Amino acid sequence: MLYYLLDYINEIYAPPGFDIFRFLTFRSALAAITGLFLALYLGPKVIKMLQKSQIGEAKKEDAPKSHLSKAGTPTMGGLIIIISVVLPVLLWGELRSIYIVLILAGTVWLSAVGFLDDYLKVIKKLPNGLIGRYKLLGQVLIGLAVGLAIYFSPEFDGFSTLTTVPFLKDVNLDLSILYIPVVIFIITATSNAVNLTDGLDGLAIGVVAIVMIALAVLSYISGNAIFADYLNIIYLPGSGELTVFVAALVGASLGFLWYNAYPAQVFMGDTGSLALGGAFGILAVLIKKELFIPILGGVFFLETVSVIIQRIYFKYTKKKFGTGRRVFKMAPIHHHFELKGWAEPKIVVRFYIIAIILAIVSLVSFKIR
Repeated sequence: MLYYLLDYINEIYAPPGFDIFRFLTFRSALAAITGLFLALYLGPKVIKMLQKSQIGEAKKEDAPKSHLSKAGTPTMGGLIIIISVVLPVLLWGELRSIYIVLILAGTVWLSAVGFLDDYLKVIKKLPNGLIGRYKLLGQVLIGLAVGLAIYFSPEFDGFSTLTTVPFLKDVNLDLSILYIPVVIFIITATSNAVNLTDGLDGLAIGVVAIVMIALAVLSYISGNAIFADYLNIIYLPGSGELTVFVAALVGASLGFLWYNAYPAQVFMGDTGSLALGGAFGILAVLIKKELFIPILGGVFFLETVSVIIQRIYFKYTKKKFGTGRRVFKMAPIHHHFELKGWAEPKIVVRFYIIAIILAIVSLVSFKIR
């Protein structure tokens, strides 16, 4: 909104220097700064509000015993992140862009699903929160909406069902009629993957920030005809506007990390984790980098696979031997390392290092092609 006002002033009065607000890079920087300071400002206020309302993390039976001390820590802090993302985008983004509409709608919708889950668990004291099938329905519905919008919108004509194949030059996979089911699967999977990763102080939000920095670069070059042609990737007119959203999310993530770092003063809850995971998936879909998700989001992928392996192996051995056995001491895999004696901050920092390496590999892969 502020972007439109400044653009109007520039067109009517042409004051010196006002042209700078038309530059995507400058607006993205403003969005990042706005998101950061909003999160830093809102953090103490939201934490105090949650404490006053006694909205705290419930005792988890499926976590190491060391986590028992975390019971009562304010949760639903994802509200800090969502507000600190949405407001900067409304201020500095091009709100008529279908890319901005889809990413904002998807993020807010999944945050609402997560909020309902947190509300039922923390306030209504329902142990499992929102029933699994209803949570899944919320994820599927937004995946369906995004898939249909891309498939039928004229803005995506010519490349609506295409996706870039990693490491291969001039090779794009056409998903054709499978495109919409694939989009639904991706958004549902990434949303749940970040949720699974959110088990240690600062882990999920820090990895999200690293992944989003890489996505900011990919969004910008995908919307730039010269860069897209140079790197032989699909040129997506208007997708560069996503850089404003991603920049705001990076700023908000860093601001939230200030309060979520070990020892955490607040947890994001499903209000934040479902939204952030969904945003990751929607961004990958919008810029046609779906097949990069296991690489760029390798930490999330590893966490999810560890849970799947653990469950499958436990059920298999229970059926075969009568007693279930485990591959990991506990899943997701970050708990495995905790039980091996690694300190929580050490696990988080090492996962950050892995995320940074994978982000670099994802970006370098375009040049390798």
